[in-house]
Amino acid sequence: MVSLPGRKINTARAKMVLENPQGFSRKEMLSELDSTAYDLVIVGGGITGSYAALDAAQRGLKVALLEKDDFASGTSSKSSKMVHGGLRYIEQGNLPLVKHSLLERQRLRKNAPHLVQRLPFLFPVLSENGVFDPRLAAGFEALLWTYDLAGGWREGVLHKKLAPNEVLSHCSTFKTERLKYGFMYYDARVDDARLTLTIARTAAYFGATVANHVKVTDVRRHGGKVSGVEAETDEGISLSIRAKCVVMATGSWLRDWHGALPDAGVPPIRPAKGVHIAVPWSKIRNDCTVTIPVPGRARRATITRWGDVALLGTTDDDYQGSLDEVYCTADERDFLIEGTRTALNTDLDEHDVVGSIAGTRPLTAAPGGKTVDVKRNHEIRVDSDGLVTVVGGKLTTSRHMAEQTIDAVSTVLGVKTRCATAKQPLLGSAGYDAQSTTATGGLVAHLSERYGNESHFVADIIEHEPGADKPLVEGLPYLTGEAVYSIRREMAATISDVLDRRIRARLHARDAAAAAAPTVAELLVAEGAIDRPTADAQLNEYFDEIAKEKDALNTYSNEKEKV
Repeated sequence: MVSLPGRKINTARAKMVLENPQGFSRKEMLSELDSTAYDLVIVGGGITGSYAALDAAQRGLKVALLEKDDFASGTSSKSSKMVHGGLRYIEQGNLPLVKHSLLERQRLRKNAPHLVQRLPFLFPVLSENGVFDPRLAAGFEALLWTYDLAGGWREGVLHKKLAPNEVLSHCSTFKTERLKYGFMYYDARVDDARLTLTIARTAAYFGATVANHVKVTDVRRHGGKVSGVEAETDEGISLSIRAKCVVMATGSWLRDWHGALPDAGVPPIRPAKGVHIAVPWSKIRNDCTVTIPVPGRARRATITRWGDVALLGTTDDDYQGSLDEVYCTADERDFLIEGTRTALNTDLDEHDVVGSIAGTRPLTAAPGGKTVDVKRNHEIRVDSDGLVTVVGGKLTTSRHMAEQTIDAVSTVLGVKTRCATAKQPLLGSAGYDAQSTTATGGLVAHLSERYGNESHFVADIIEHEPGADKPLVEGLPYLTGEAVYSIRREMAATISDVLDRRIRARLHARDAAAAAAPTVAELLVAEGAIDRPTADAQLNEYFDEIAKEKDALNTYSNEKEKV
């Protein structure tokens, strides 16, 4: 591995990567925070903050990225797992966003091919009560041509029209009595949490100081200018971190704390709640993302296969509650199940739900109207004291949002810099060949799709360490060695870090993940990440979170049992 011409990297870390995976030691990072003066501190370790850290580090700026919980623990692990242009944005008349999103989609496909894979989308055309009126089908096909010409062609395949039997070949449970034909077009899917983590690790490779479980509590100022931040770790360690500029990349959490001076204008933040539920794939039997109509609702729903489960989503509603405790409710669960049963021949019911996620989109909009109609644009604000705020947008455009943010930071710092992230491969992706690795199947394919060309580091643990080749979560393909790797090399410091984001066990099999929690707690202690009292506290907290999720899934908004 070599550095890019003109880019500054941490040479010690680069040398280590030649023989070992990127270290990503939280203890070392905390030590750097305590002794380093930074050009900028980024608050928020989601997809936007992580990409901003990578961009800044590549430009040679001294940058620290701080996340109060875990990387992607908020919105960036609760998305629809899609990297897409967004057909709905064409319907809104927002063609510039679609064109740019499709360009960014292909950049992610090239820069992280092990994490971002092609995903076909199927739109059925029904004689009545479909995704759209069948009389508008010709117009919809024109929309698909617009999508292809706006950048969909970069995927190497254009949309196509499907006969009824072709539609059924992709989802055999479709009800046939109203099925006329269908359309298929192509976008991409991603494990959003692993993508965010990989971007943060790549930022660290280029010299960024990156730490999770570090909460920024205040923005310091001296002489009317930003001078750093005050922060506290989960262990109770207080940190005073020096910086010439502070970037707020906290997404929806900007609603509760923006770090700006009282007289500064703050972008209007309107969190919109979205939920997904996981059900056994055998209840759906789809090989692509299927778009289904939901009776009585303008928004359509999608069903995406992911291994042995299918993800049903999503809702789009205003949310006023706690941003740290967002759960799928019984009403939202039933909304998705009823829509699925209307379109498919399936006996799916609430007892089939094996996992759920709920999060909020950080929309930049004032109250009024439906959140589904709000454009997914982003906003960057630069205050006179050197505070930079970025909010809005979507996962697909995160790299570009980060580029514009660091352009603004460079102006604040009075330096000339140039972005190079558009062509920067992320760790694990350089030289990765998806066809050759996935065709092998088995453990090779499983590891390659998660770690890319770093998978041999995980395989070494699995092969050589006692017990590392044992299954971690019943019914899922993850092995104990993957949890060990996540603790040693991916800064996993809690049970949730491992089971909810380094692997996606809680979403795919919530009860099995709970059963595996004690094993993960033992691994965290054995690896020196936490002590025994902390492990016991984490176990209680994890079981409590599982209970809250299950309680919410059985709670209706009117507080009455379903009749």
